[in-house]
Amino acid sequence: MTRSRPLLSRRNRLHIAQLLVLTLVLFMALPERPASAGANLIANPGLESLAGDGFPVCWEQSGWGDNGHTFAVSADAHSGARSMSVTLANAGQGDRKAMMLEDTSCAPNVTPGHQYDLSVWYKTTTPNTVMTMFRHDVAQGWVYWTDLASLPVTADWAPQTVRTPQIPANTDQIVWGVTIYGNGTLLTDDYTMVDATQPTPDESCSAGDKCVKGAWQVMPFQSPVRGIHAVVLRNGDVLLIAGSGNDPDAFAAKTFTTAIYKPGTGQFTAVPTPEDLFCAGHVQLKDGRVLVMGGNKDYPAADGSHGYKGLKNSYIFDPATNSYQRVNDMTAGSWYPSATMLGNGDVISLGGLGEDSHGMVATQYFSAAQERWLGINEANQTWNFWGLYPSMILMQDGRLFYTGSHVFGNGTPGTGSAIYDYHANTITPVPGLRKKDERDQSMSVLLPPAQDQKVLTLGGGNIESNPDAHRLTDIIDLKQPSPVYTVGPALPQGTLTGGVPQTGDQGKMYVSAVLLPDGKVFETGGALHNRADPVYEASMYDPAANTFTPGLATDPVPRGYHSSAFLLPDGRVMAVGDNPGNGTFDMRVSVYSPPYLFRGARPQITGLSSANWAYGSSNTITVDGPVLKAELIRPAAVTHSSDPNQRFVDLPMTVNGNSIDLNLTSNPNLAPPGWYMLFVVGTNGVPSVAKWVKVG
Repeated sequence: MTRSRPLLSRRNRLHIAQLLVLTLVLFMALPERPASAGANLIANPGLESLAGDGFPVCWEQSGWGDNGHTFAVSADAHSGARSMSVTLANAGQGDRKAMMLEDTSCAPNVTPGHQYDLSVWYKTTTPNTVMTMFRHDVAQGWVYWTDLASLPVTADWAPQTVRTPQIPANTDQIVWGVTIYGNGTLLTDDYTMVDATQPTPDESCSAGDKCVKGAWQVMPFQSPVRGIHAVVLRNGDVLLIAGSGNDPDAFAAKTFTTAIYKPGTGQFTAVPTPEDLFCAGHVQLKDGRVLVMGGNKDYPAADGSHGYKGLKNSYIFDPATNSYQRVNDMTAGSWYPSATMLGNGDVISLGGLGEDSHGMVATQYFSAAQERWLGINEANQTWNFWGLYPSMILMQDGRLFYTGSHVFGNGTPGTGSAIYDYHANTITPVPGLRKKDERDQSMSVLLPPAQDQKVLTLGGGNIESNPDAHRLTDIIDLKQPSPVYTVGPALPQGTLTGGVPQTGDQGKMYVSAVLLPDGKVFETGGALHNRADPVYEASMYDPAANTFTPGLATDPVPRGYHSSAFLLPDGRVMAVGDNPGNGTFDMRVSVYSPPYLFRGARPQITGLSSANWAYGSSNTITVDGPVLKAELIRPAAVTHSSDPNQRFVDLPMTVNGNSIDLNLTSNPNLAPPGWYMLFVVGTNGVPSVAKWVKVG
């Protein structure tokens, strides 16, 4: 006899695509834990106590869809007398789960900020098996949290242990279990959940307040080019593109500049630049070369007959030769175009100004396989104007999310943000973004980890009306069936030029946000008004706690219009640029060492089985000691507070001493093909220097 339970509507909203997402957490296959490892927080972990309906106490039969399924109590147990069995004979649509009851007496209690090791013994005949977790939010009730790790097929009892992300704020309980969504049989037994929280790193280290604030260093040299565009290449060098650098005299003289910067030596190498790539778009291709599209065909005419004009020209920069190679022209001129890589390695470009100085409304599509821009009639068209440098982030289902971040003036009509489905040729407005017409040079980031599908949009202003830039941040969960922006914590207050404190709701535009290897977001730079009044403030955003930590060390160099900050492979952050209204340009280079670099020895990645990783593969590394987590971070390609391809992908870990297997997601929309920085983070919270791996 089995018990049935009404399916909850939020579970009905889960899709098979979500279940294919490999881990948002650390995943370690370990020997069975001794009882002394910690108090097991699970009620009836061995499934030995049965309820009146014959199913284990504190466990439920759940799932959704039209699949043929059977729940049972089995005598084939890892220990004791019984296990839970779930069979799908006709997978159809949906899934089935052996889950803990969402009940105050059954669901384990948890502490926000802590992490927990979740263990289960299992057998499964289908690879379509995944661990799933829900959490109890004190304001919202029970909500889906995340799919955990995929479980390999095994005919013998095998253990799996997963370390959760930090428990979010306002969460007091979680439940979890094992799901199957393909034909086969799953058996589970002997569940364990223990608090695995590490001691907080010593904040009173020998480096003093650097352990809390970090430290900036202004380099003892200047950049030979205006750092308007910055791309971190697959060899760790930095490509700095200026073109004419917002200098009409340089444009008239056809003085277009590019340089390669080597962070390890401080050396710059000049690169011949074929066109005015000022305010072009750029993105790394899957082989590590850089696609550069559009740029500046002309500056505004003195008589007002035209404004800036967009170039059609497009080039590929090859870091192996430090040179540009021409590819075919785009279908339309593009000045300030977006550039987003898709899961198949192709690139979509939207927005900007065309050759006639008007808004460019074509969807421009670059085929990686053919290495060319498709013709106007070969690509799907909506004829929608997305603005200038619209921030278009690839979602896990292949659609694009326009975050509302853009450059210059007002945003798009309606709500100011939208979901764009290239294949269906549809645009769906997304509500909730506050002050949509004051998001000029705000910044949006896909928060760590990418598997969570949450986007943070922060700051912004408007160069037309030029109010005080604001402190607003908004957050959206793209896994929801109908995503809506919600209010995030306000940006911390800073000081203006001369040390004058900001007041009230004064915030910043031209803001930079950088994903760090410890899973935090470093926020720095900006200005209060259009090309004026730099803001000296930096903070650290914690996605798990949804809070900003203010009071970090600040860059001594103003970083307003035409500035950028980005992650280097050694875990530091580099900042370049500032172009105030008087037409000058700050050529100084600053480098920030985050607090984690002052908290002890770094872990070392001492070996790498392969630098080429296939989707869904397991890849072995060796390290010199215990590590807490591992991740891939896509290198920066940033300009004008815009880097929509920036992302942090969690890697499940299977640990055997100092040998660790890292399991890559099978979904290329979560980790688009290309070169990534591989970091591990030690038990003291300090990241390694990155190794480079090629995905796809």
